[in-house]
Amino acid sequence: MHPKAGIILRLFREEGGFVSGEHLSRELGVSRTAIWKHITTLREAGYSVEAVPSRGYRLISAPDLLDAESIRPYLESKCIGQSLVCLKQTLSTNADAFKLAEQGAAEGTVVMADSQNAGKGRRGRFWASPEGVNLYCSAVLRPLIMPHQAPQLTFLSAVAVARAIEATTALKPEIKWPNDVLISGRKVAGLLNEMSAETDGINFVILGIGVNLNMTADQFPDDLRHPATSIMLESGSKVVRSHFAASVLNELDKLYAVFLLSGFAPVRQEWQQRCNAGGRQIVVSDAGVDCLSGLFAGIDEDGALLLQTGSGRIERVVSGDVRVI
Repeated sequence: MHPKAGIILRLFREEGGFVSGEHLSRELGVSRTAIWKHITTLREAGYSVEAVPSRGYRLISAPDLLDAESIRPYLESKCIGQSLVCLKQTLSTNADAFKLAEQGAAEGTVVMADSQNAGKGRRGRFWASPEGVNLYCSAVLRPLIMPHQAPQLTFLSAVAVARAIEATTALKPEIKWPNDVLISGRKVAGLLNEMSAETDGINFVILGIGVNLNMTADQFPDDLRHPATSIMLESGSKVVRSHFAASVLNELDKLYAVFLLSGFAPVRQEWQQRCNAGGRQIVVSDAGVDCLSGLFAGIDEDGALLLQTGSGRIERVVSGDVRVI
């Protein structure tokens, strides 16, 4: 989309009603004929724009797009999302963000895609990424922390997604260790961190976020390891993806600022309050085989799960699948 068409959209949203052609022409520094051409471009992109003589133009409705012009009006972040790369299709937003970070992309750069052909989850599992319905994004961060602290950032992502769901719906999400967000016990979001690091520090971390927003039941793969759902299926209402995307980035930005100022402790506390296993008996399995059971005792400073066995001993778990009994 032409940048001037994006400015017209911003002016429509700021005014909230009719905007005269004269005002648009003055703001953009172009002729009234050029304004009409940009309006035509918006209509071709799926925007419904009303034109009334002597009153001007008014935005009636917008398509459900994930592009910078649709997201920026709702973005309040100071770092994360200030540089937005929005793609129609890609193999993986994490791979794209990783490459950009290697090329020197600024902290807070976010890659977002309408669909992914090779989206991935934890342990290399496939992440279903159909077009036009969900949120797939990855953020570049460059925190001054040690490599062993990098997993802490996954917990920021989980809390940010949970907050965004609460801010945009009436749903009550829960978080499942280490990186799933659930609604009614079904997975609605997954997080995947990847990093580039040296022995004495981190070059960058990529925070990958995938949220099922408007998927229908028949769009989920038949071979899912765990039950999955979408916000639309749970709430009965379609999600405006640009609003939700901005909400996630806004919440992630707030949490990252807290993390840089006060460390992991505040994020850890909120994560534990939102965890579905709090105060409950759990089973940890690996490759489908149950290997540990006991009482969930929180997470430590590295994000490892703490499990209290029947003998009272605390076991530290760094990988595996958790099931609440």
